[in-house]
Amino acid sequence: MFSWQPAGIPEITPDELKARLKQGEDLLIIDVREPMEVAMGKIPGAINIPLSQLPSRLHEIDPEKEAILVCRSGSRSFYAAQFLQANGFSKVKNLAGGMISWDGEIE
Repeated sequence: MFSWQPAGIPEITPDELKARLKQGEDLLIIDVREPMEVAMGKIPGAINIPLSQLPSRLHEIDPEKEAILVCRSGSRSFYAAQFLQANGFSKVKNLAGGMISWDGEIE
């Protein structure tokens, strides 16, 4: 499978994320899709902060925790990760392929 990894934004694969969640790691999963998209299912424990609301909701994100950004395909979450990095968040990763590639549990 081809993985496109833009410079400066590390990616995490769905399999890597599933393994880390199974190990009980304390990850902050931020789903940047719109609420109507999230209603169809999200990664368990993910918080929904739509991309358009990210600037006004930065205070909700713990800069000490690793943040995994998720969207439908990986594009909006890439922009969200760039935005977080530009605002001083150093522990950000983009879920490769987004929810389209996620075959793990959903809630």
